[in-house]
Amino acid sequence: MQPYIVDSHCHLDFPEFSAELPEVVARAEAAGVRVMQTICTHITKFPQVLAVAERFPNIYASVGIHPHNVEGEPKVSAEEIIHLSQHPKVIGIGETGLDYYYEHSPRELQKTSFRTHIEASRETGLPLIVHTRNADEDTIHIMANAYKEGAYPGLIHCFSSSRQVAEKSIEIGFYISLSGILTFKKAEELREIVKDIPLDRLIVETDSPYLAPLPHRGKRCEPAFTRNTAECLAQIKGVSLEEISRITTENFFRLFTKAKRQ
Repeated sequence: MQPYIVDSHCHLDFPEFSAELPEVVARAEAAGVRVMQTICTHITKFPQVLAVAERFPNIYASVGIHPHNVEGEPKVSAEEIIHLSQHPKVIGIGETGLDYYYEHSPRELQKTSFRTHIEASRETGLPLIVHTRNADEDTIHIMANAYKEGAYPGLIHCFSSSRQVAEKSIEIGFYISLSGILTFKKAEELREIVKDIPLDRLIVETDSPYLAPLPHRGKRCEPAFTRNTAECLAQIKGVSLEEISRITTENFFRLFTKAKRQ
């Protein structure tokens, strides 16, 4: 019997998948990946993201603006994000956050956008999907201060940050989502951090078409590969793939309450 795995974060509207999307979804299902969330990175491309979710019963969507794209996208209010999030297939807010590695958008614009998405998450109760890279201190500061104004649910997606980011995020009730990075040969420090993260706070993802896990490094990533990350996590935690699949799936549906099991 196949495990029941959820890919909590992929980008199925990207052109890398346009020629064979039904086949990509079928391969995911064959690998035990029963549910996927395709993530919005441009508010102007939200209709395309939503169209993918509407096309397949086991695919959901988010709404938001990636920190890379804040400068080039229209400025949106929390109210506008909230309005778009009312669609039944939209289950998350983001991805949002801070990225000081590439700095494709000015830091202050990223921070403003991040706070706007937090407000939308708080008002809707939909989980905030946080991208953070080389911005640990500011990410923690913004999240913690916003939490003092009112609780909101969320996760750190594609976690590869410091132990402090993991601990502070869990303190405010967040989950930690792990991608194929967990399998990389040079990710020893990440694996050591993950050993200490409680199982009831872990979720898995691909971030496809990026970050293909071993043994698929160098290939286009796709949701089926979530299974490889789940297998790696099972080894780290010393439990079976079936147990990791069960727990991470339960965690996903506990966080993303609008999503339904397929």
